[in-house]
Amino acid sequence: MSNYRPETICVQGGYTPGNGEPRQIPIVQSTTFKYATSEDMGKLFDLEANGYFYSRLQNPTCDYVAAKICALEGGTAAMLTSSGQAANFFALFNIASCGDHIVASSSIYGGTFNLISVTMAKMGVETTFVAPDCSEEELNAAFRPNTKCVFGETIANPALTVLDIEKFAKAAHDHGVPLIVDNTFATPVGCRPFEWGADIVTHSTTKYMDGHGAAVGGAIVDSGKFDWMAHADKFPGLCTPDDSYHGITYAEKFGKEGAFITKCTAQLMRDFGSTPSPQSAFYLNLGLESLHVRMARHCENGQAVAEFLASHPKVEIVHYCGLPGDPYHEVAKKYLPNGSCGVVSFELKGGRPAAEVFMKHLKLAAIETHVADARTCCLNPATSTHRQMTEEQFKAAGVPAGLVRMSCGLESKEDLIEDIAQALEEI
Repeated sequence: MSNYRPETICVQGGYTPGNGEPRQIPIVQSTTFKYATSEDMGKLFDLEANGYFYSRLQNPTCDYVAAKICALEGGTAAMLTSSGQAANFFALFNIASCGDHIVASSSIYGGTFNLISVTMAKMGVETTFVAPDCSEEELNAAFRPNTKCVFGETIANPALTVLDIEKFAKAAHDHGVPLIVDNTFATPVGCRPFEWGADIVTHSTTKYMDGHGAAVGGAIVDSGKFDWMAHADKFPGLCTPDDSYHGITYAEKFGKEGAFITKCTAQLMRDFGSTPSPQSAFYLNLGLESLHVRMARHCENGQAVAEFLASHPKVEIVHYCGLPGDPYHEVAKKYLPNGSCGVVSFELKGGRPAAEVFMKHLKLAAIETHVADARTCCLNPATSTHRQMTEEQFKAAGVPAGLVRMSCGLESKEDLIEDIAQALEEI
């Protein structure tokens, strides 16, 4: 399936029914699986055979959908998690633990910023945040001998900065560590970070991949290109025996293509249990089947709304890389040639009070703690998703207090613009 174009993979990737088998991915709603002998099950626990024994680790329905996402990204192995937050935590903690260090873009989703800067800091993992448009010298200066990875978002939520993937990948590889990219907003329809040097990709599948607000979920995909054994001293969890799993050395047994996801599943999913449900995976697959069609419409609507807002006298500034004057327009042309996403961030003249009046009078767009949905929604990040951040952190993340994040759905762009226009008149 990897030889097919993304549109075909969206529809048919991940699962191929045999003769007389269900055409739709079957929902295997079972916690456990039966085996004839203890020896048969023992092979699974020793990772000597493929199969299923407990759905906290793996489930057929979830694996079918993970395989589709893996094919879409052009990876070699993938797994689903219960949320995008779990996906980012697992991807980072799989290689960075107490005493280690991470380099991350400062322009990322507020929940992920808090995960890295607060929760993982309590676990002994330090992070140096750098601006997404920092110089190569500034980026390289952030590394330490104990740095284990670099993290960023293709399109940051909600600042909408665009990551220069090649620049960050080069710096990561020059220091012998992988680049992890959250590709939620772009989706593999818009950008495939592996083609630009990224090593691991994560997703909040809750967003565009699901697309209908039906199920929370996440995904991790491995490119299979990072040579863990070439940097064995940096990654003992992958390159030395795991005493908690029969002394397996993941990088030796599963190679570059499978070591990262196998460890993430056999160790972290086993211990943390951030398990996706088969039913949620089924809903996710329904969304994936139309992802390529929906993303084109989201981008069309986002571009139209951004252009309207940019010309309105009550709007201070619009952040959308599809606009020629946007600071990330040129880098977006490189990484996102077919459009970015349907999310538009903007600041109104009058700041947060004006934003509150504007959102109060919207009729089509609902105020929701959500984004990347078939239905248009909006929020003020400073009072919701990013409210745990300080004023200094707001500035570093590119999230002013009066910023409005609008996620343009699949409605008529003319209706969306009319709704925005009448709400602006109320300010």
